[in-house]
Amino acid sequence: MQREVTPDHEDARPVAAVEERPGGRVRPRADLRTDLRAALPDAAAAVGVTLAVFVFLYVRMRSGASATVAVMPFMDDPDTFWMYLLSQAFGWSGLLWAYGTVMLGLLLSGPGPGRLPVSRPRLERWHRTTSLTTMALMFAHALMFAAELVRYEVALPWASRLWSAFADTFVPGWYDSGTGRLAIPLGQGALYLAVPLGLLFYVRHRIGAGTWRRVHRFVILVYVLSVWHTLLYGTNVWYGEWPRTALWLLQLPVAVLLVLRLVRPARRSERLGAPGGGRGAAVAGWTARAAGRLAAVAVVVGLLAVVLSGHDGGRPRPAAPPATTPHHHEPE
Repeated sequence: MQREVTPDHEDARPVAAVEERPGGRVRPRADLRTDLRAALPDAAAAVGVTLAVFVFLYVRMRSGASATVAVMPFMDDPDTFWMYLLSQAFGWSGLLWAYGTVMLGLLLSGPGPGRLPVSRPRLERWHRTTSLTTMALMFAHALMFAAELVRYEVALPWASRLWSAFADTFVPGWYDSGTGRLAIPLGQGALYLAVPLGLLFYVRHRIGAGTWRRVHRFVILVYVLSVWHTLLYGTNVWYGEWPRTALWLLQLPVAVLLVLRLVRPARRSERLGAPGGGRGAAVAGWTARAAGRLAAVAVVVGLLAVVLSGHDGGRPRPAAPPATTPHHHEPE
């Protein structure tokens, strides 16, 4: 019989349809169908935010004030490139929802949101529903990018257009233009990691709660890849101006919460002085946990250095529009 560990101990109990929480509380085990229903209001809000971002980008492109037009002057008609704008809108709302779900996850696994006027079970539910919404937004972002590529490749037969758009969007290493040669695989990596890491929660009673917890730690990598993809490929943050600086600044709360989560984890077994299986295992565990804390502090210092120095990887805005030709909407 499979067994599941309690939050603070390694002793196990038989899997049941309910979960016992610290303090003897019992509540029904979260399942995917229930969380999908609970995610509907969250998804509706995400669609509303996406439409608002789309309208904003549309108006900016029509007025000529869009950074996208400055990067790619041929893309100056929002009625022609509306699918590209919708892809951008889904990407930005997806990044916003990823930001929210990561912050919730760090709050729940760190010192604890004891002073917040929201119960822990509700925060856990929000974390799960925002995670599901994030996956949907990421997929919609990629799908609209592929649809725009299909519309663009008018010289190819339909079958070739569909294959080219699918491969450029979903096959790692296929896209071969400009910054996209690195940025597209980063985005693909975020999508392909997000789905299994998010859905494994619902089978944790089969794979073991300990295994699930160890795997779930890598979810922060999904967020890192998403931000990296945006900084490399987002035309709205292409130049070294305030939108790019703001995106860098928004990563500071995530990094600080990550430090707090590592320094004061909710689980006793993850604390720096937690006992191991033997002297060698204890030393290895202490070393790994200490290295993680130092790496997180280094990230905070690095973010501060980037913001304060102004060296954030942004390109200088050219005095005259660059002479570009459309190739998968990617500036060389």
